[in-house]
Amino acid sequence: MNMKPKKIPMRMCLGCSEMKPKKELLRVVKSPEGEISLDFVGKKNGRGAYICRSTECYEKARKSRRFEKTFSCKIEESVYEVMADELRSETENS
Repeated sequence: MNMKPKKIPMRMCLGCSEMKPKKELLRVVKSPEGEISLDFVGKKNGRGAYICRSTECYEKARKSRRFEKTFSCKIEESVYEVMADELRSETENS
């Protein structure tokens, strides 16, 4: 019996546009209600997009409006602020 190596799901970072293993990336999700938030477990319901767990990639994606293009909606500044804070506390804790 030949065991096939387990396929690693790859996703593209909205900041640096590099393909990386899904596990290494942070999921940003737009819920069916249109709410945008960070998904640290990767299980939230809705449309997902991925960024590296770095503030540089987050800022790059934010500046180039990649989140808005991906989710086809306007994102309020306050939502970006909350995501930036969550990302900062996440990177400090790890």
